[in-house]
Amino acid sequence: MRIEVARHAGVCYGVERALKMVSEAANAGAPVRTLGPLIHNPQAVESLRARGIEVAACLDEVDSGTIVIRTHGVDPAIIAEAREKGLDVVDATCPFVSTAHQVAEQLSADGYTVVIVGEADHPEVEGILAHAGGDALVVEEVEDLPVKLPSRRVGVVVQTTQSLSRLTAVVDALLPRVSEMKVHNTICSATGQRQHSAEVLARTVDVMVVVGGHNSGNTNRLAEICRAVNPRTYHVETAAELRSEWFDAAESVGVTAGASTPHEQMQGVIAAVEALDA
Repeated sequence: MRIEVARHAGVCYGVERALKMVSEAANAGAPVRTLGPLIHNPQAVESLRARGIEVAACLDEVDSGTIVIRTHGVDPAIIAEAREKGLDVVDATCPFVSTAHQVAEQLSADGYTVVIVGEADHPEVEGILAHAGGDALVVEEVEDLPVKLPSRRVGVVVQTTQSLSRLTAVVDALLPRVSEMKVHNTICSATGQRQHSAEVLARTVDVMVVVGGHNSGNTNRLAEICRAVNPRTYHVETAAELRSEWFDAAESVGVTAGASTPHEQMQGVIAAVEALDA
């Protein structure tokens, strides 16, 4: 059984940066907490916990030491509140997410109704929404658009891990309904690269395996894209979830991993697939 790894796969710059920042904070000696999971990868979060870096659900749980802002970003009011409490704030917000914040804020300041293409309950989208003004809308699918828009001047920004096809569909639906529209494609380059290379690979193999947190938006998107072109696509967090019957009569297996998936986690799954063929 031939195993091929997608050209672009696994942990991205923003995640590597965040892991480095939290490690440096921990090495400084003060108690360190992350405000919510640093990244959407349960195994990586558990690894941090084993080093004494706990997850705080809210600022009320942190009285002193260092608080690390997750890669997904937060409402700026939360950072201000943390500093008022005397906490040392390490902002590990992914730079691509910060760009989406800035774009949403500028569109709102310029008088546009901001439409955010993304998942309403995702922490990244919640952070963008906090920068986007009071009449901002969150739209995951075209069907989520309201019958009446707040205005005919619309600015569009997108969750950094969304697919280009979803952004395009929303923009196409909005265009006949507005008099002016500004569109900012804030999908990060790492996301676009991983999505494209995963789709290309999924078309050429018998079975596709996507590795990463089940709570990871970008990993779920990879699985969705791969499954659309290859029904034998499986999303796993670890090798323990693999099932031998998935690979029945398969001559080729493709593997990719989300941008929040550490290299060793992907390698563990690859090794396990190899062992099934031994």
